[in-house]
Amino acid sequence: MTAITLSRRNLLAGAAALPVATGATMTLADGHAAAPVTALQNSFELGEFQVSTLLAGTRVVDNIQGIFGMNVSAEEFAEVSAQNFIPADKAQFFFTPTVVRTGSEVVLFDAGLSAEGTLAALTQAGVAASDVTIVVITHMHGDHIGGLTDANGAPTYPNARYVTGQVEYDTWAKAENETFDAKMKPFADKTSFLNGGGDVVSGITAVEAFGHTPGHMTYMVESGGEQVLLMADAANHYVWSLAYPDWEVRFDQDKAAAAATRKRLLGMVAADKIPLIGYHMPFPGIGYVTEAGPGSYHYVPATYQLML
Repeated sequence: MTAITLSRRNLLAGAAALPVATGATMTLADGHAAAPVTALQNSFELGEFQVSTLLAGTRVVDNIQGIFGMNVSAEEFAEVSAQNFIPADKAQFFFTPTVVRTGSEVVLFDAGLSAEGTLAALTQAGVAASDVTIVVITHMHGDHIGGLTDANGAPTYPNARYVTGQVEYDTWAKAENETFDAKMKPFADKTSFLNGGGDVVSGITAVEAFGHTPGHMTYMVESGGEQVLLMADAANHYVWSLAYPDWEVRFDQDKAAAAATRKRLLGMVAADKIPLIGYHMPFPGIGYVTEAGPGSYHYVPATYQLML
């Protein structure tokens, strides 16, 4: 019997031979063509809607307990990280807007860090800047509004109107914030405001998720009896925030309110088995939540469920 030795080099060489380019197809043994092969499955049908998540940016961040788990010991943080096979000293951050095509509207949720990053991701999803008819801003942090204009201050989405939460906008409008003043304020006359329960369009409803920012909003998208929750920044990491909702996050302005919001939303999607999209979840940012015990949860990345 011949021994077969596998190594990382062998595996990578084998992987390089696979057809992974977007649009490539394979023929099955029975002669039927398989679905196009893509590097990541980030689009799915939701009833009559089409939903696509967009990788607008990613980066490594060090000194991660300066951001997550600020109220737990270094020993506990390291133990939980090890249990989940992730380092305790750094993390890969993802920035993931979402575009929903309803048939009559092209709705972009958040504009990313920059116009360039989000436009590149939209292009991969088959959407041009001029196609976007509505831009929904979940909250006013720079990684969500930075891409509203280009480097010269020109609007990135020339045919769009804007929607955001009333409480969120009013809070930032009263403050002195350079990014808000440069990126969001110029669109005030094209912006409409809503509160929890308000509709962006039929099938897209605002769900209050205050705490991360004073008026942070999430959105339930529903079509044909199917739902997905766009969680935005209600939980910013699949372990250090989602799994442990009471762990404090530096970016949460009201930490107690943010923790309460996490538990409310996560409890809802877990009980109702609703998939969610998280702006900072590992790309493509789509997954499910199960209860792991009292006050704790487990993130289950989507695989092929939404393709069927």
